[in-house]
Amino acid sequence: MWGALTLSSELEKMGLGEDVDLHVYEIPVEYQAVQRLIPALWKKHSPQLVVHVGLSGMATTVTLEKCGHNVGYRGLDNCHFCPGSECCIEGGPECIDSIIDMDAVCKRVSALGLDVTVTISEDAGRYLCDFTYYTSLYQSHGRSAFVHVPPLGKPYSAEQLGRALQAIIEEMLNVLEHSESNINCHNEH
Repeated sequence: MWGALTLSSELEKMGLGEDVDLHVYEIPVEYQAVQRLIPALWKKHSPQLVVHVGLSGMATTVTLEKCGHNVGYRGLDNCHFCPGSECCIEGGPECIDSIIDMDAVCKRVSALGLDVTVTISEDAGRYLCDFTYYTSLYQSHGRSAFVHVPPLGKPYSAEQLGRALQAIIEEMLNVLEHSESNINCHNEH
């Protein structure tokens, strides 16, 4: 908990520029809370993009998740609950990819020379991070991203992770803006 709150305040302190409204929410590690909060937040804010950040005790890099998975949820949450169906959205697709080109984001952020290693993953772990990501991807038609970060100090400081998240989110917005301008260009012809 402390690490997530520290990172949120670090990112809020650094900011993302005048054109970005940053809203930080802490989502409980509870399946039912995710099912309730994620759709409500999308409805309330109608954002261009939502970037979820989750702590992974196994991570040693900052990891960009490419997709969320619908089935395979067997672990109990903080309320000792697990969906009986073991899935996020009954009847939903097996996997939903983010519309953000994570490979491009990873490459561009890595080229910035930050003291943080950024990698790519296609499996957010079939626990609450993956459950949250899939739920958000489903709500947003792919306009979501998920970033796994290691615990503070293992090996990165809050400032290093904050700078990395700032760069990642800015690059995701650039990639999204570029892809939307290409879509609009093709639709005009």
